[in-house]
Amino acid sequence: MFFTICRIVAIIVGIVGTTYLFPIAVSLRLNESEVLLPFLIPMIISWVFFAVFFFAGRKKKSYMSVRSGFAVVLLAWVSVSLFGSVPFYFSGAYPSFLDAFFESVSGFTTTGATVLSDVEILPRSINLWRCQTHWLGGMGIVALTVALLPILGVGGFQLIKNETTGPEKGKLTPKITTTAKALWFMYMGMTALLCVILKFQGMDFLDALSHAFSTLGTGGFSTRNASIAAYNSASIDFTCTVFMFLAGINFSLYYYALTGKFSEIKNNTEFKAYILICVVSIIAITLIELEHYGNFFTSLRYASFQSLTVISTTGFATYDFTCFKNASQAIIFFLFFIGGCSGSTSGGIKVIRWVILAKQMRNEFLKMIHPHGIFTIRINKRAGRKDVVFTVAAFFFAFVILILAATLFGTLFGLDLFTAFTGSVSMAGNVGPAFGLLGPSANCGFLPDAVKAFYCLVMIAGRLEFFTVLVFLSPAFWKK
Repeated sequence: MFFTICRIVAIIVGIVGTTYLFPIAVSLRLNESEVLLPFLIPMIISWVFFAVFFFAGRKKKSYMSVRSGFAVVLLAWVSVSLFGSVPFYFSGAYPSFLDAFFESVSGFTTTGATVLSDVEILPRSINLWRCQTHWLGGMGIVALTVALLPILGVGGFQLIKNETTGPEKGKLTPKITTTAKALWFMYMGMTALLCVILKFQGMDFLDALSHAFSTLGTGGFSTRNASIAAYNSASIDFTCTVFMFLAGINFSLYYYALTGKFSEIKNNTEFKAYILICVVSIIAITLIELEHYGNFFTSLRYASFQSLTVISTTGFATYDFTCFKNASQAIIFFLFFIGGCSGSTSGGIKVIRWVILAKQMRNEFLKMIHPHGIFTIRINKRAGRKDVVFTVAAFFFAFVILILAATLFGTLFGLDLFTAFTGSVSMAGNVGPAFGLLGPSANCGFLPDAVKAFYCLVMIAGRLEFFTVLVFLSPAFWKK
Protein backbone atom coordinates (compact mmCIF):
# COMPACT_ATOMS: atom_id res chain seq x y z
CA MET A 1 0.00 0.00 0.00
CA PHE A 2 2.78 2.43 0.93
CA PHE A 3 4.59 1.65 -2.32
CA THR A 4 1.42 2.29 -4.34
CA ILE A 5 0.94 5.69 -2.71
CA CYS A 6 4.58 6.68 -3.31
CA ARG A 7 4.40 5.40 -6.87
CA ILE A 8 1.35 7.43 -7.85
CA VAL A 9 2.61 10.58 -6.13
CA ALA A 10 6.00 10.24 -7.88
CA ILE A 11 4.32 9.82 -11.24
CA ILE A 12 2.08 12.84 -10.68
CA VAL A 13 5.14 14.95 -9.78
CA GLY A 14 6.91 13.61 -12.88
CA ILE A 15 4.04 14.67 -15.12
CA VAL A 16 3.97 18.15 -13.58
CA GLY A 17 7.77 18.28 -13.94
CA THR A 18 7.39 17.70 -17.68
CA THR A 19 5.41 20.92 -17.95
CA TYR A 20 8.62 22.75 -16.98
CA LEU A 21 9.45 22.43 -20.68
CA PHE A 22 7.30 25.52 -21.39
CA PRO A 23 9.19 27.95 -19.09
CA ILE A 24 12.49 26.30 -20.08
CA ALA A 25 11.73 27.05 -23.74
CA VAL A 26 10.94 30.66 -22.81
CA SER A 27 14.13 31.03 -20.77
CA LEU A 28 16.18 29.72 -23.72
CA ARG A 29 14.38 31.96 -26.20
CA LEU A 30 14.84 35.09 -24.06
CA ASN A 31 18.34 34.21 -22.79
CA GLU A 32 17.21 34.05 -19.17
CA SER A 33 20.11 31.82 -18.23
CA GLU A 34 19.79 32.51 -14.50
CA VAL A 35 16.53 30.56 -14.31
CA LEU A 36 17.40 27.72 -16.68
CA LEU A 37 18.97 25.39 -14.11
CA PRO A 38 16.28 26.01 -11.43
CA PHE A 39 13.82 24.56 -13.95
CA LEU A 40 16.02 22.00 -15.67
CA ILE A 41 17.49 20.20 -12.63
CA PRO A 42 14.20 19.52 -10.78
CA MET A 43 12.60 18.45 -14.08
CA ILE A 44 15.29 15.83 -14.64
CA ILE A 45 15.03 14.65 -11.01
CA SER A 46 11.25 14.30 -11.37
CA TRP A 47 11.78 12.20 -14.52
CA VAL A 48 14.17 9.91 -12.67
CA PHE A 49 11.65 9.30 -9.89
CA PHE A 50 8.91 8.87 -12.48
CA ALA A 51 10.89 6.22 -14.34
CA VAL A 52 11.96 4.35 -11.18
CA PHE A 53 8.48 4.13 -9.67
CA PHE A 54 6.66 3.62 -12.96
CA PHE A 55 8.71 0.66 -14.13
CA ALA A 56 9.28 -0.78 -10.65
CA GLY A 57 5.58 -1.29 -10.11
CA ARG A 58 4.39 -2.24 -13.57
CA LYS A 59 4.11 -5.95 -12.78
CA LYS A 60 2.83 -5.48 -9.26
CA LYS A 61 -0.87 -5.69 -8.59
CA SER A 62 -1.95 -2.40 -7.05
CA TYR A 63 -4.80 -1.96 -4.61
CA MET A 64 -6.31 1.37 -3.68
CA SER A 65 -8.33 1.53 -0.48
CA VAL A 66 -10.53 4.47 0.46
CA ARG A 67 -7.97 5.67 3.01
CA SER A 68 -5.05 5.42 0.61
CA GLY A 69 -7.08 7.41 -1.93
CA PHE A 70 -7.29 10.32 0.51
CA ALA A 71 -3.57 10.02 1.23
CA VAL A 72 -2.60 10.01 -2.45
CA VAL A 73 -4.58 13.14 -3.30
CA LEU A 74 -3.39 15.17 -0.31
CA LEU A 75 0.25 14.08 -0.60
CA ALA A 76 0.17 14.72 -4.34
CA TRP A 77 -1.00 18.30 -3.83
CA VAL A 78 1.56 18.97 -1.10
CA SER A 79 4.36 17.35 -3.13
CA VAL A 80 3.48 19.23 -6.31
CA SER A 81 3.33 22.51 -4.38
CA LEU A 82 6.77 21.85 -2.89
CA PHE A 83 8.09 20.84 -6.29
CA GLY A 84 6.59 23.92 -7.95
CA SER A 85 8.29 26.22 -5.44
CA VAL A 86 11.82 25.03 -6.38
CA PRO A 87 12.24 27.29 -9.45
CA PHE A 88 10.77 30.22 -7.54
CA TYR A 89 13.30 29.92 -4.73
CA PHE A 90 16.47 28.92 -6.57
CA SER A 91 15.95 31.55 -9.26
CA GLY A 92 16.38 34.14 -6.51
CA ALA A 93 12.98 35.67 -7.25
CA TYR A 94 11.70 35.00 -3.72
CA PRO A 95 13.49 35.94 -0.49
CA SER A 96 12.72 32.73 1.41
CA PHE A 97 11.60 29.20 0.68
CA LEU A 98 8.39 29.79 2.62
CA ASP A 99 7.54 32.69 0.33
CA ALA A 100 8.24 30.50 -2.69
CA PHE A 101 6.11 27.69 -1.23
CA PHE A 102 3.27 30.12 -0.46
CA GLU A 103 3.36 31.36 -4.07
CA SER A 104 3.35 27.80 -5.38
CA VAL A 105 0.44 26.72 -3.16
CA SER A 106 -1.46 29.87 -4.10
CA GLY A 107 -0.80 29.08 -7.75
CA PHE A 108 -1.81 25.42 -7.80
CA THR A 109 -4.88 25.98 -5.62
CA THR A 110 -5.85 28.85 -7.98
CA THR A 111 -6.03 31.28 -5.06
CA GLY A 112 -3.85 33.93 -6.69
CA ALA A 113 -2.59 35.62 -3.54
CA THR A 114 1.01 36.71 -4.02
CA VAL A 115 3.82 37.73 -1.68
CA LEU A 116 5.36 40.02 -4.31
CA SER A 117 4.80 43.73 -4.72
CA ASP A 118 6.50 43.90 -8.12
CA VAL A 119 5.99 40.98 -10.51
CA GLU A 120 7.19 42.88 -13.57
CA ILE A 121 10.82 42.55 -12.49
CA LEU A 122 10.57 38.75 -12.57
CA PRO A 123 12.04 36.79 -15.48
CA ARG A 124 9.27 36.10 -17.96
CA SER A 125 9.74 32.36 -17.65
CA ILE A 126 9.07 32.63 -13.91
CA ASN A 127 5.94 34.69 -14.58
CA LEU A 128 4.79 32.09 -17.09
CA TRP A 129 5.31 29.32 -14.52
CA ARG A 130 3.33 31.30 -11.93
CA CYS A 131 0.34 31.48 -14.27
CA GLN A 132 0.86 27.93 -15.49
CA THR A 133 0.43 26.59 -11.95
CA HIS A 134 -3.11 28.04 -12.03
CA TRP A 135 -3.87 26.19 -15.22
CA LEU A 136 -2.56 22.87 -13.93
CA GLY A 137 -4.35 23.16 -10.61
CA GLY A 138 -7.59 24.48 -12.08
CA MET A 139 -8.75 21.25 -13.70
CA GLY A 140 -6.78 19.14 -11.22
CA ILE A 141 -3.36 17.51 -11.22
CA VAL A 142 -4.80 14.10 -10.40
CA ALA A 143 -7.34 14.46 -13.21
CA LEU A 144 -4.45 15.27 -15.58
CA THR A 145 -2.65 12.10 -14.51
CA VAL A 146 -5.79 10.03 -15.00
CA ALA A 147 -6.21 11.56 -18.46
CA LEU A 148 -2.64 10.76 -19.51
CA LEU A 149 -2.36 7.32 -17.91
CA PRO A 150 -4.97 4.67 -17.10
CA ILE A 151 -4.16 5.47 -13.44
CA LEU A 152 -1.67 2.67 -13.31
CA GLY A 153 -4.06 -0.11 -12.38
CA VAL A 154 -5.72 1.56 -9.38
CA GLY A 155 -9.07 3.27 -8.78
CA GLY A 156 -8.94 6.50 -10.75
CA PHE A 157 -12.51 7.44 -9.91
CA GLN A 158 -11.77 7.25 -6.18
CA LEU A 159 -8.85 9.66 -6.63
CA ILE A 160 -10.77 12.13 -8.79
CA LYS A 161 -13.68 12.12 -6.32
CA ASN A 162 -11.28 13.35 -3.63
CA GLU A 163 -10.01 16.16 -5.87
CA THR A 164 -13.04 17.45 -7.78
CA THR A 165 -15.43 20.02 -6.37
CA GLY A 166 -19.10 19.83 -5.52
CA PRO A 167 -21.32 17.69 -3.28
CA GLU A 168 -21.92 15.01 -5.92
CA LYS A 169 -19.38 13.45 -8.25
CA GLY A 170 -20.12 11.43 -11.35
CA LYS A 171 -18.79 10.27 -14.69
CA LEU A 172 -19.59 11.76 -18.06
CA THR A 173 -18.52 8.54 -19.77
CA PRO A 174 -18.38 4.92 -18.60
CA LYS A 175 -14.58 5.13 -18.18
CA ILE A 176 -13.14 7.74 -15.81
CA THR A 177 -10.03 8.02 -18.03
CA THR A 178 -12.22 9.02 -20.99
CA THR A 179 -14.05 11.53 -18.80
CA ALA A 180 -10.77 13.11 -17.65
CA LYS A 181 -9.51 13.32 -21.23
CA ALA A 182 -12.74 14.96 -22.42
CA LEU A 183 -12.58 17.58 -19.69
CA TRP A 184 -8.93 18.36 -20.32
CA PHE A 185 -9.38 18.61 -24.11
CA MET A 186 -12.21 21.12 -23.63
CA TYR A 187 -10.09 22.99 -21.09
CA MET A 188 -7.14 23.19 -23.49
CA GLY A 189 -9.37 24.26 -26.37
CA MET A 190 -10.89 27.13 -24.39
CA THR A 191 -7.42 28.19 -23.20
CA ALA A 192 -6.06 28.25 -26.75
CA LEU A 193 -9.06 30.26 -27.95
CA LEU A 194 -8.66 32.85 -25.20
CA CYS A 195 -4.92 33.11 -25.87
CA VAL A 196 -5.56 33.86 -29.55
CA ILE A 197 -8.21 36.48 -28.74
CA LEU A 198 -5.99 38.26 -26.19
CA LYS A 199 -3.12 38.21 -28.68
CA PHE A 200 -5.25 39.96 -31.30
CA GLN A 201 -6.41 42.48 -28.69
CA GLY A 202 -2.88 43.75 -28.12
CA MET A 203 -1.11 41.47 -25.67
CA ASP A 204 2.14 39.86 -26.72
CA PHE A 205 2.09 36.07 -26.97
CA LEU A 206 3.55 35.33 -23.54
CA ASP A 207 1.22 37.76 -21.78
CA ALA A 208 -1.73 36.34 -23.71
CA LEU A 209 -0.79 32.77 -22.79
CA SER A 210 -0.12 33.66 -19.15
CA HIS A 211 -3.45 35.44 -18.74
CA ALA A 212 -5.26 32.65 -20.56
CA PHE A 213 -3.77 30.21 -18.04
CA SER A 214 -4.86 32.39 -15.13
CA THR A 215 -8.32 33.13 -16.49
CA LEU A 216 -9.36 29.58 -17.36
CA GLY A 217 -7.73 28.31 -14.16
CA THR A 218 -9.57 31.11 -12.26
CA GLY A 219 -6.36 31.95 -10.45
CA GLY A 220 -5.57 35.64 -10.86
CA PHE A 221 -1.78 35.77 -11.18
CA SER A 222 -0.79 38.37 -13.74
CA THR A 223 2.42 39.44 -15.44
CA ARG A 224 1.60 43.06 -14.62
CA ASN A 225 1.58 44.80 -11.24
CA ALA A 226 -1.74 46.44 -12.01
CA SER A 227 -3.20 43.15 -13.28
CA ILE A 228 -5.64 43.52 -16.20
CA ALA A 229 -5.98 47.23 -15.42
CA ALA A 230 -2.47 47.72 -16.82
CA TYR A 231 -3.79 47.26 -20.37
CA ASN A 232 -6.54 49.88 -19.97
CA SER A 233 -8.53 48.12 -22.67
CA ALA A 234 -12.31 47.74 -22.64
CA SER A 235 -12.09 44.86 -25.13
CA ILE A 236 -9.62 42.92 -22.94
CA ASP A 237 -11.80 43.58 -19.90
CA PHE A 238 -14.84 42.26 -21.76
CA THR A 239 -13.01 39.17 -23.03
CA CYS A 240 -11.69 38.28 -19.59
CA THR A 241 -15.12 38.89 -18.06
CA VAL A 242 -16.74 36.46 -20.51
CA PHE A 243 -14.13 33.76 -20.01
CA MET A 244 -14.18 34.13 -16.21
CA PHE A 245 -17.91 33.52 -16.43
CA LEU A 246 -17.34 30.48 -18.66
CA ALA A 247 -14.65 29.10 -16.34
CA GLY A 248 -17.12 29.27 -13.45
CA ILE A 249 -19.53 26.92 -15.23
CA ASN A 250 -19.51 23.16 -14.67
CA PHE A 251 -17.35 21.77 -17.49
CA SER A 252 -19.73 18.84 -17.81
CA LEU A 253 -22.18 21.23 -19.47
CA TYR A 254 -19.69 21.89 -22.26
CA TYR A 255 -19.46 18.15 -22.83
CA TYR A 256 -23.25 17.95 -23.01
CA ALA A 257 -23.26 20.83 -25.50
CA LEU A 258 -20.69 19.09 -27.71
CA THR A 259 -22.62 15.81 -27.61
CA GLY A 260 -25.99 17.45 -28.28
CA LYS A 261 -27.52 16.80 -24.86
CA PHE A 262 -28.98 20.29 -24.57
CA SER A 263 -31.76 19.18 -22.23
CA GLU A 264 -29.10 18.53 -19.57
CA ILE A 265 -28.05 22.17 -19.85
CA LYS A 266 -31.60 23.50 -19.95
CA ASN A 267 -32.59 21.55 -16.84
CA ASN A 268 -29.42 22.26 -14.85
CA THR A 269 -30.52 23.99 -11.67
CA GLU A 270 -27.08 25.21 -10.66
CA PHE A 271 -26.38 26.77 -14.05
CA LYS A 272 -29.60 28.79 -13.95
CA ALA A 273 -28.91 29.93 -10.39
CA TYR A 274 -25.34 30.90 -11.35
CA ILE A 275 -26.59 33.06 -14.22
CA LEU A 276 -29.18 34.69 -11.98
CA ILE A 277 -26.63 35.54 -9.28
CA CYS A 278 -24.21 36.98 -11.83
CA VAL A 279 -26.86 39.09 -13.57
CA VAL A 280 -28.36 40.46 -10.35
CA SER A 281 -24.93 41.31 -8.92
CA ILE A 282 -23.79 43.06 -12.09
CA ILE A 283 -26.96 45.10 -12.46
CA ALA A 284 -26.98 46.09 -8.78
CA ILE A 285 -23.34 47.25 -8.74
CA THR A 286 -23.76 48.99 -12.10
CA LEU A 287 -26.65 51.06 -10.77
CA ILE A 288 -24.96 51.76 -7.43
CA GLU A 289 -21.73 52.96 -9.09
CA LEU A 290 -23.44 54.81 -11.95
CA GLU A 291 -23.09 58.16 -10.22
CA HIS A 292 -19.35 57.55 -9.71
CA TYR A 293 -18.61 56.65 -13.34
CA GLY A 294 -21.20 58.96 -14.90
CA ASN A 295 -21.73 56.59 -17.80
CA PHE A 296 -23.86 53.42 -17.83
CA PHE A 297 -21.54 51.36 -20.05
CA THR A 298 -18.42 52.34 -18.10
CA SER A 299 -20.16 51.42 -14.87
CA LEU A 300 -21.33 48.15 -16.44
CA ARG A 301 -17.77 47.40 -17.61
CA TYR A 302 -16.26 47.65 -14.14
CA ALA A 303 -19.23 46.17 -12.29
CA SER A 304 -19.33 43.07 -14.49
CA PHE A 305 -15.58 42.53 -14.27
CA GLN A 306 -15.44 42.88 -10.49
CA SER A 307 -18.51 40.69 -9.98
CA LEU A 308 -17.20 37.91 -12.21
CA THR A 309 -13.64 38.04 -10.91
CA VAL A 310 -14.94 37.45 -7.37
CA ILE A 311 -17.70 34.90 -7.95
CA SER A 312 -15.42 32.88 -10.24
CA THR A 313 -12.65 33.34 -7.62
CA THR A 314 -10.24 34.48 -10.34
CA GLY A 315 -9.00 37.56 -8.50
CA PHE A 316 -7.98 39.77 -11.42
CA ALA A 317 -8.30 43.52 -10.92
CA THR A 318 -9.28 46.44 -13.10
CA TYR A 319 -10.29 48.56 -10.11
CA ASP A 320 -9.82 48.33 -6.34
CA PHE A 321 -13.28 47.22 -5.22
CA THR A 322 -12.57 48.51 -1.69
CA CYS A 323 -13.00 51.96 -3.23
CA PHE A 324 -16.56 51.13 -4.32
CA LYS A 325 -19.52 52.41 -2.33
CA ASN A 326 -20.37 50.42 0.77
CA ALA A 327 -23.38 48.73 -0.84
CA SER A 328 -21.25 47.52 -3.77
CA GLN A 329 -18.59 46.26 -1.39
CA ALA A 330 -21.28 44.36 0.51
CA ILE A 331 -22.43 42.61 -2.68
CA ILE A 332 -18.86 41.68 -3.57
CA PHE A 333 -18.33 40.41 -0.02
CA PHE A 334 -21.41 38.18 -0.40
CA LEU A 335 -19.98 36.81 -3.65
CA PHE A 336 -16.89 35.70 -1.69
CA PHE A 337 -19.10 33.10 -0.01
CA ILE A 338 -20.74 31.81 -3.19
CA GLY A 339 -18.11 30.81 -5.75
CA GLY A 340 -18.76 29.24 -9.13
CA CYS A 341 -20.41 25.99 -10.11
CA SER A 342 -19.37 22.52 -9.01
CA GLY A 343 -17.14 20.85 -11.58
CA SER A 344 -15.68 24.20 -12.65
CA THR A 345 -12.18 25.51 -12.05
CA SER A 346 -13.46 28.12 -9.58
CA GLY A 347 -13.26 27.89 -5.82
CA GLY A 348 -15.70 28.96 -3.13
CA ILE A 349 -18.60 27.16 -1.53
CA LYS A 350 -20.25 26.55 -4.94
CA VAL A 351 -23.67 27.62 -6.15
CA ILE A 352 -25.22 24.16 -5.92
CA ARG A 353 -24.72 23.99 -2.16
CA TRP A 354 -26.57 27.26 -1.67
CA VAL A 355 -29.35 25.98 -3.93
CA ILE A 356 -29.66 22.77 -1.92
CA LEU A 357 -29.82 24.64 1.38
CA ALA A 358 -32.36 27.12 0.00
CA LYS A 359 -34.58 24.29 -1.22
CA GLN A 360 -34.24 22.49 2.11
CA MET A 361 -35.18 25.69 3.97
CA ARG A 362 -38.27 25.97 1.77
CA ASN A 363 -39.19 22.37 2.58
CA GLU A 364 -38.85 23.06 6.29
CA PHE A 365 -41.29 25.97 5.97
CA LEU A 366 -43.73 23.77 4.07
CA LYS A 367 -43.48 21.05 6.73
CA MET A 368 -44.47 23.58 9.37
CA ILE A 369 -47.57 24.46 7.34
CA HIS A 370 -48.30 20.85 6.27
CA PRO A 371 -46.94 18.58 9.05
CA HIS A 372 -47.98 15.38 7.28
CA GLY A 373 -46.71 16.37 3.85
CA ILE A 374 -43.79 14.73 2.08
CA PHE A 375 -41.39 17.13 0.43
CA THR A 376 -38.26 16.39 -1.56
CA ILE A 377 -35.49 18.49 -3.04
CA ARG A 378 -35.57 18.57 -6.82
CA ILE A 379 -32.28 19.26 -8.59
CA ASN A 380 -32.12 19.33 -12.39
CA LYS A 381 -35.86 18.44 -12.40
CA ARG A 382 -35.08 15.18 -10.62
CA ALA A 383 -35.72 14.26 -7.00
CA GLY A 384 -32.52 14.60 -4.99
CA ARG A 385 -31.23 12.30 -2.30
CA LYS A 386 -31.83 13.33 1.31
CA ASP A 387 -28.24 12.53 2.30
CA VAL A 388 -26.95 15.32 0.02
CA VAL A 389 -28.41 17.84 2.47
CA PHE A 390 -26.43 16.28 5.30
CA THR A 391 -23.25 16.35 3.19
CA VAL A 392 -23.76 20.03 2.38
CA ALA A 393 -24.48 20.86 6.02
CA ALA A 394 -21.27 19.10 7.08
CA PHE A 395 -19.35 21.05 4.43
CA PHE A 396 -20.68 24.37 5.71
CA PHE A 397 -19.76 23.44 9.26
CA ALA A 398 -16.21 22.55 8.20
CA PHE A 399 -15.96 25.78 6.20
CA VAL A 400 -17.06 27.92 9.15
CA ILE A 401 -14.75 26.14 11.61
CA LEU A 402 -11.76 26.58 9.28
CA ILE A 403 -12.52 30.28 8.77
CA LEU A 404 -12.89 30.87 12.50
CA ALA A 405 -9.65 29.01 13.23
CA ALA A 406 -7.76 30.93 10.51
CA THR A 407 -9.24 34.23 11.73
CA LEU A 408 -8.14 33.54 15.30
CA PHE A 409 -4.70 32.48 14.10
CA GLY A 410 -4.30 35.69 12.08
CA THR A 411 -5.32 37.93 14.98
CA LEU A 412 -2.88 36.13 17.30
CA PHE A 413 -0.08 37.29 14.98
CA GLY A 414 -1.13 40.91 14.75
CA LEU A 415 -3.71 41.14 11.97
CA ASP A 416 -6.74 43.29 12.62
CA LEU A 417 -10.01 41.37 12.87
CA PHE A 418 -11.46 42.54 9.55
CA THR A 419 -8.31 41.67 7.59
CA ALA A 420 -7.94 38.33 9.38
CA PHE A 421 -11.57 37.36 8.76
CA THR A 422 -11.83 38.39 5.11
CA GLY A 423 -8.36 36.96 4.45
CA SER A 424 -9.46 33.64 5.91
CA VAL A 425 -12.57 33.59 3.74
CA SER A 426 -10.47 34.41 0.69
CA MET A 427 -7.88 31.70 1.39
CA ALA A 428 -10.45 29.03 2.22
CA GLY A 429 -12.47 29.93 -0.87
CA ASN A 430 -9.35 30.28 -3.06
CA VAL A 431 -10.47 33.79 -4.06
CA GLY A 432 -7.17 35.70 -3.73
CA PRO A 433 -7.89 39.32 -2.80
CA ALA A 434 -9.73 40.21 0.39
CA PHE A 435 -10.52 43.40 2.28
CA GLY A 436 -8.54 45.51 4.74
CA LEU A 437 -4.78 45.08 4.47
CA LEU A 438 -5.25 42.24 1.96
CA GLY A 439 -7.25 44.22 -0.59
CA PRO A 440 -6.85 43.93 -4.39
CA SER A 441 -4.01 46.48 -4.47
CA ALA A 442 -2.09 44.79 -1.61
CA ASN A 443 -0.07 41.57 -1.32
CA CYS A 444 0.69 38.95 1.33
CA GLY A 445 4.39 39.70 1.66
CA PHE A 446 3.94 41.50 4.99
CA LEU A 447 2.25 38.54 6.69
CA PRO A 448 4.18 36.82 9.49
CA ASP A 449 5.76 33.52 8.46
CA ALA A 450 3.48 31.56 10.77
CA VAL A 451 0.40 33.05 9.09
CA LYS A 452 1.78 32.33 5.62
CA ALA A 453 2.41 28.71 6.59
CA PHE A 454 -1.07 28.33 8.06
CA TYR A 455 -2.64 29.95 5.01
CA CYS A 456 -0.88 27.34 2.85
CA LEU A 457 -2.78 24.64 4.74
CA VAL A 458 -6.02 26.61 4.43
CA MET A 459 -5.60 27.07 0.67
CA ILE A 460 -4.97 23.36 0.09
CA ALA A 461 -7.87 22.44 2.37
CA GLY A 462 -10.12 24.84 0.46
CA ARG A 463 -9.07 23.48 -2.94
CA LEU A 464 -9.76 19.89 -1.84
CA GLU A 465 -12.98 21.02 -0.12
CA PHE A 466 -11.85 20.31 3.43
CA PHE A 467 -12.87 16.67 3.88
CA THR A 468 -9.78 15.17 2.24
CA VAL A 469 -7.53 17.15 4.59
CA LEU A 470 -9.74 16.63 7.64
CA VAL A 471 -9.95 12.88 7.06
CA PHE A 472 -6.19 12.64 6.67
CA LEU A 473 -5.59 14.59 9.89
CA SER A 474 -8.19 12.72 11.95
CA PRO A 475 -7.01 10.04 14.45
CA ALA A 476 -9.45 7.54 12.91
CA PHE A 477 -7.55 7.70 9.64
CA TRP A 478 -4.39 6.37 11.26
CA LYS A 479 -6.04 3.53 13.16
CA LYS A 480 -5.73 0.11 11.61
